Amino acid sequence: MATKDRIIDTLGEPGLLLPESINNGLAANDRAKYWMSLLQMAKARADHPDDEFSDLRREREAAGIGDVRFDRVVRDAAIRNNGTYRVPEAGEIGTQLTASVRSMLAPVALAAQIKLAGAAAVAESCGGRLASLEPELKTSGEDVEGKVIDAVTSGDRAHGDSLHILVMDLHKELNRLQRAVAGEAIDGAHSYALAAHDRPLVRAFMRGVNATSPLKFDHPGLGTTATRSEGRLVIQNDIGETDAHVVVVHVEGLEASLIYSDVHLERLLFFQSLFENFGVEWEDTRSRREAELNRGDVYHLSSGHYRAPSATALEEYLRFLGSRLVFLIDWNRARKRLRNFLPKRDVLGALRWAAQHDFGHMAWLRMGGEQLIYDAMEFAIKGPSRFGEQLHQMLGADKALGYVKFVLKTCSEGLVARRPESLIRDEVHAELINYFRTVQQDLFEIAEQHACFIVEIACGVRDGLLKAPFGADSQSLERGAQRAREWEHRADALVNQARLMVQRSDASVFFRKLLEASDDVADNLEETAFHLTLLEGRHDAAEVFKPLVALANLLVQGSQEFVKAVATAGHVHRGGEREDTQDFLAAVHRIMVIEQRSDDAQRAVKTTLMRAATDSRQIYLFAEAARLLEEAADALMHAALIMRDYVLGEAMVN
Repeated sequence: MATKDRIIDTLGEPGLLLPESINNGLAANDRAKYWMSLLQMAKARADHPDDEFSDLRREREAAGIGDVRFDRVVRDAAIRNNGTYRVPEAGEIGTQLTASVRSMLAPVALAAQIKLAGAAAVAESCGGRLASLEPELKTSGEDVEGKVIDAVTSGDRAHGDSLHILVMDLHKELNRLQRAVAGEAIDGAHSYALAAHDRPLVRAFMRGVNATSPLKFDHPGLGTTATRSEGRLVIQNDIGETDAHVVVVHVEGLEASLIYSDVHLERLLFFQSLFENFGVEWEDTRSRREAELNRGDVYHLSSGHYRAPSATALEEYLRFLGSRLVFLIDWNRARKRLRNFLPKRDVLGALRWAAQHDFGHMAWLRMGGEQLIYDAMEFAIKGPSRFGEQLHQMLGADKALGYVKFVLKTCSEGLVARRPESLIRDEVHAELINYFRTVQQDLFEIAEQHACFIVEIACGVRDGLLKAPFGADSQSLERGAQRAREWEHRADALVNQARLMVQRSDASVFFRKLLEASDDVADNLEETAFHLTLLEGRHDAAEVFKPLVALANLLVQGSQEFVKAVATAGHVHRGGEREDTQDFLAAVHRIMVIEQRSDDAQRAVKTTLMRAATDSRQIYLFAEAARLLEEAADALMHAALIMRDYVLGEAMVN
């Protein structure tokens, strides 16, 4: 039994096997006739050794029998002294003859099983006849009585029944069955024994199959058979080449049930997910193992039931079902290859999206699969990617998923439209460059937002220092510190967002360093805001506040220049506007000048403290605030220099 036949039989639809079984029975008829002719010719050769003879080689080959041993049977046949005949391979000939008759009987028995008219009586009669006639030719040696050969090969009904007559009767029945199941081709589906109301349903199913089957290109699969069995329409599709991968649909009234078998549980669950809009009720998936299927490994069965509200809805469901099957072919191969670029969840999402939009994955596989994207990555980053580096780590998960969707769509539409493969590759390569540029722009936007939070915190610190000498209440200072904490937390969130977007690549290393340095600025400023809340009741040394306010003012100016630098850096590139480059470098230069001035401002704070302050706690708070502000200025310059090195290096080169 062929492997697809085995799974169909396992699923309980033997009626779908009848056409092929009949064909096998007709082929067995040719073999049976050859075996009987071989016996007759061997006996005739032995009776008349001087006559010309045929070795029946051509008949053997025409019957599809490849064993050349039987070509010597007629030549070496002879009569024994006791009147028996020496027929080489007689035992094997008898075995093969009865096996051929049994193969002819098998489709008749199958037709009886599915209650095809007239088949039951013939199957019962012929089965009984074979049981009584089979022992006639049983022999383990080469000696056969002449009357046995005559009895087996006799075609004269007047002399009683024989294997030859049984073969003729079975051949006649097989021809009758073939006419009964010859049926018709309905839009590509091999159909037989259908009722009139079955045909629109088969056409609906085939509309779906034919609508999306071009997406499999030259891959085999999607052969469909339809018949009526036990009062219901049965449609079977073989999907692809895997032996345990078929779908069988039963339609009775407005109810449609499908049985789906698959060796991959992930693909089975994917298939189920495609029917969310139809409310299909799925039974629990069962796992099975059979020695003759899937090399003895486990395969899975799932049943889904759909009750249509109308005949039109039933046809639409069958159309949709037929249209989804192409997306199962080579699905697991595509899933494994996409894991090189996306997290597991997004791989399934990409394949589901491709099926929902009728793009599929087969075109991408034909275009080289993962190698197509690897080539695009190498082209975009101007060199091979590092070992283990994945696309979603370079672009971020969302953008990597968007790019993979673009690739699946472009490959499918391109190959279906017969566009040159070289053009499709160029489009795939160019799009990835755009994605890298988009990611860089997004990261610059995050860096700019982060810089704006630094400005807010710096202004809050300066405003708090301006109010403190004039008796600012503790609640006012606490509110300022709270705002600084909120801004610093939001700045931290931006840093984490950037880290999630990309984990590797030269650009991501730059942005990670830039944002970490910028975050040091925010942290120091927020800590300064906290120290202001500890100044309550210590405002007697108003003179000390003046150099501290001057230092805070420098941080406000430096952070504002930093915002300008970040905003301008995103537009600086080779061949870009000269004014952008000049504005960027000017902002970086002013930040460096401000850092130098902050050193002087911190010394001024220390000098004033030594002259005007007497309280040790007061001295500590002012000195700590000055230290934090000066470190913020250092971190600001460090961030600006990181940005300058990147812009004058990577950005201006590429």
